[in-house]
Amino acid sequence: MAYKDIVSISGLPGLYEMLSSKAEGGIVRSLQDKSTRFVSARLHRFTPIETIEVFTTGANVPLAGVFKAMQAQEDKHPIPDSSKANEKALREYFDQVFPELDDQRVYLSDLKKMVRWYMQLKEHNLLPVYTTPEEPSEQGTSASTTNVSLEETAEPGSQTSSSKSKSTRSRKKKNTE
Repeated sequence: MAYKDIVSISGLPGLYEMLSSKAEGGIVRSLQDKSTRFVSARLHRFTPIETIEVFTTGANVPLAGVFKAMQAQEDKHPIPDSSKANEKALREYFDQVFPELDDQRVYLSDLKKMVRWYMQLKEHNLLPVYTTPEEPSEQGTSASTTNVSLEETAEPGSQTSSSKSKSTRSRKKKNTE
């Protein structure tokens, strides 16, 4: 399970791991109770959690940035229980942890959802992905290098053989004319 496989599904509570997807929907596993089920794309919308952004006073920030700030401040500012906390307590918490949040456009339900999702991701050890940015860049570099080298080896060989046959044909046509 990786952060990129986690989705939010409209109309369903919590976060889900996308196991398989098709045009009709997807097979997902709940992070809460580990139940696996098919969810129809006709009734629900799948949103990868890595694409969700949060309104701030400046430019929008990816949700991962908010989670990173929450994780960094967890020792100083304990995370309130989203089911018991009132709006004032949640707003004060986010003012201390991530003061750039736009209070006019980020609603109480959004704050509660961010706290619940953070706790679910923390429970499943998906948060360390945010603290070590060197890992994804190193993996991305090696993966892109591998892809480039595979493409370079595959393409030149196929182009060379096809270009040889084309050049031979064009010479033959010129000689016959």
